[in-house]
Amino acid sequence: MLRVKREAGLMQTGAARYRRAMFEKILICGFGTMTGAMVEGWLRAGIPADTFTVYHPRGKEVPEGVALVTEWPGTAFDAILLGVKPHMLDDVAPGLQKCSGSHTVILSVLAGIELASLRGRFPDVGGVVRFMPNLACALGKAPNGLVAEGLDTAGKANVTALAEALGSAEWLEEEAQFDLVTALAGSGPGFVYRFIDALSAAAAGLGLPQEQAERLSLQMVEGAAALAVQSPHAPGELARRVASPGGMTQAGLDVLDADEALVSLLTDTLKAARDRGAQMAEQAREKG
Repeated sequence: MLRVKREAGLMQTGAARYRRAMFEKILICGFGTMTGAMVEGWLRAGIPADTFTVYHPRGKEVPEGVALVTEWPGTAFDAILLGVKPHMLDDVAPGLQKCSGSHTVILSVLAGIELASLRGRFPDVGGVVRFMPNLACALGKAPNGLVAEGLDTAGKANVTALAEALGSAEWLEEEAQFDLVTALAGSGPGFVYRFIDALSAAAAGLGLPQEQAERLSLQMVEGAAALAVQSPHAPGELARRVASPGGMTQAGLDVLDADEALVSLLTDTLKAARDRGAQMAEQAREKG
């Protein structure tokens, strides 16, 4: 029997968990898909829109209440969120130095850009943080990987509050693990989407109408994930509990489990994503 754990706060959204941080003014440099989703999540969590200023030299559509500037502001911000393409970091760093001070915290979602590379470009700021969410941050449901250098206790608390407004805050003690966390939590949704697509394609190939196969796959994954989050049992144990010996589910699991093929495939998948992050970091070090 599947039991559901109803612990207070386990399934709270970012909006429910948000506690006001001391970052009253945040500059966003690079307003793309990810940073746009982060702002959407923060606004959903109740952070005032006038907290945010977006810098974009050619103009950009931004949410109502969020300021847009096309030239570098002349004042220092409490935090700066970096969302440009990694190869553009050196292009924007001189302008961002005009918008930062000794109290400023740099928050970077740039894949492959290490703390040392950030500190080298922003030597006088209060702290630098690698901050890796995924697009579910717009819904307050992203696991946010975090690693920092130079933050004091208050600064870490402020960053934690921002992360928890988007889902959860997962602090790492060693930056060496950040690429793996990015592969799992940041790139992971792409792998899950591919699995859902493959599942529906398989069902369609076996005879279901394509649109019906897609609907059933999406609803099944949504329900299974929600139950797994609330359950006191680990996912592996849940798989065992839903499979009756000699039944249909067990027959399918036998295929997935054969020679640990699924684990091997996913290990290779995460390794490829992790190693690409390491390659990008090496390229940034050489350029810096």
